[in-house]
Amino acid sequence: MAGNYSPEELYQGLVRHKLIIPVGVPGAFGRGAEFERVLSAFNNAVTGLARDDGAEVMTFPPILDRQVFEKSEFLDSFPQLAGSVFSFSGTDAQHKELSARVHEGKAWGDLQSMTAVVLSPAACYPVYPSFTGTVPDEGRLVDMQNWVFRHEPSMEPTRMQAFRVREFVRVGSPEVVIEWRNMWLKRGLELLLSLDLPARSDVASDPFFGRGGRMLAASQREQKLKFEVLVPVISEEKPTAVCSFNYHQDHFGKIFDIKTRDGSLAQTACLGFGMERVVMALFKTHGFIPSEWPKSVRERLAL
Repeated sequence: MAGNYSPEELYQGLVRHKLIIPVGVPGAFGRGAEFERVLSAFNNAVTGLARDDGAEVMTFPPILDRQVFEKSEFLDSFPQLAGSVFSFSGTDAQHKELSARVHEGKAWGDLQSMTAVVLSPAACYPVYPSFTGTVPDEGRLVDMQNWVFRHEPSMEPTRMQAFRVREFVRVGSPEVVIEWRNMWLKRGLELLLSLDLPARSDVASDPFFGRGGRMLAASQREQKLKFEVLVPVISEEKPTAVCSFNYHQDHFGKIFDIKTRDGSLAQTACLGFGMERVVMALFKTHGFIPSEWPKSVRERLAL
């Protein structure tokens, strides 16, 4: 298994060992008890690394205020990934029509209307409004684990429509933010290597939409604003990003009016571990039965 790269084989192996449970929709599946046990163990390992960092711990729902979403400019760059929440708010007659269409297998989406929330497209987005105002000299650091939605239906197991991200967000002066980003890039890579994963870091870019997106991606790479830690999970030629680091410069500082004490726009950066992807990398590398993994890996994860 470790040397054979096949998305279908990985998916079937995860299903066969009851690590994931198919639900009939590409890019969506349930998680079995052993999958969750490994995920929790890795999450605890990350917590151990960050224990003395002084982060504020926050928890957010998998939905986001639509006004915050629109303000974030996500739709300018990634309209293909967004997921809006619609609901029914019609009359009795419209409800009857809705019900009849459903039973007849007809389209019924036009009988719903957009709500005040969207599905969270990035784990860090809910926190930025809470930074509005002046941050202290040492900046602020927030630790979260959030569900994220991306409209990328696929039978390739590491490409999910709903997944969890263990996210840290740093806000402050450029010096504070860049130093933190560089520290975690080293720390995150070392953690994954300590689990005997063939991980490496590289400059990356986001999946910007359209022709103009190629220019944005090239600029992002040129400025080294995004790094990823990569592990071959479904391909050696195109390894899977299991951890990403994004330096936003003053993008969110401008949008949400976040400033440092000298009146300058604050800068932000975030790092996120794709929790399901890390777990799949472990199963791909070490096999589907954790009790048979190398002793050093089991000890590092306290499994």
